[in-house]
Amino acid sequence: MTSNAGRPLPPKLRAWVTARKRHRLSHVHAQMARELGLNPNKLGSLDNHRQQPWKAPLPEFIEHLYLKRFGRAHPTTVVPIEQLARQAAAKKTAKRANRVADRSDNDANGANT
Repeated sequence: MTSNAGRPLPPKLRAWVTARKRHRLSHVHAQMARELGLNPNKLGSLDNHRQQPWKAPLPEFIEHLYLKRFGRAHPTTVVPIEQLARQAAAKKTAKRANRVADRSDNDANGANT
């Protein structure tokens, strides 16, 4: 699993992509589950299997928990996992660039005094 930039996804996000595909969740349901703090590896035990008719289907269960905890039916903004990884990578490269620029400024100022 790689993001569009060619970098591999971090393991935490990779687990969510795998869970989203395995349990056929939409981006909205995956984000709601992440915000609820659910473990992506444990979604299989929460998922409704045909032998367990008393359980709600996983997307409905996630919606119910989200409504109960946050008081709204769905998140205000939905960010797909891949886009979240791209944003984190961009933030990281910008932070590194700022750090390198600050070091070069400090070196230049230190050499002049």
